[in-house]
Amino acid sequence: MSLHTHPLPATLPLFPLNGVLLLPRGELPLHVFEPRYVAMIDDALRADRVIGIIQPRGASGETVGDTAPLFTVGCAGKITSLNETDDGRYFVTLTGLSRFGLAQEMPLHNGYRHAAVDWSPYAKDRDPANHLDLDRARLRTLLGSYFEQNEIACDWEYVDSAPDEKLITCLSMICPFDTAEKQALLEAPCCNVRAAQFMTMLEMAVKAGGCCGGHCH
Repeated sequence: MSLHTHPLPATLPLFPLNGVLLLPRGELPLHVFEPRYVAMIDDALRADRVIGIIQPRGASGETVGDTAPLFTVGCAGKITSLNETDDGRYFVTLTGLSRFGLAQEMPLHNGYRHAAVDWSPYAKDRDPANHLDLDRARLRTLLGSYFEQNEIACDWEYVDSAPDEKLITCLSMICPFDTAEKQALLEAPCCNVRAAQFMTMLEMAVKAGGCCGGHCH
């Protein structure tokens, strides 16, 4: 079954991660070691392999409490690769399926949070939009300055050859923007708006002369 037609469940296990962004068709590598999230992966593997990535509001650091408030929009991803270590940790890759609205949280299950979700505002997330009218020359100039300031290595061959949507998705996910900026990119109404927002954030960061305060994942 293709990701485009993969069923979207009515409820999702939630993996709250500060400063982490997953977008439709993006690929997010995760190192899962906390017991409750190992249990989440185990449960997902026995079910539909789908979990929800969502940011906590106002949180910092990796640990998120069970009652920490969450943003109301996240993105679901399907486990598309998995490696298990000898001591029971997982290295997984999630491939983004669709954004979701947080409808109602439910009681903890196996120590992790889960919720009823609403997919209806994001029906178009399943449809790729490869051409975004990107100003590639401007983007390349801004990226050069931004990556140099933040000491990020860049695969320029990929930047020059990737389709528009795939490129903006990848860059939005890896650039160390702060939590609010990551959430704004997630909640952009469409890919064209996300691309414009990304360019603006990049330009502002370059003019500020340094990192925007987030963490690279």
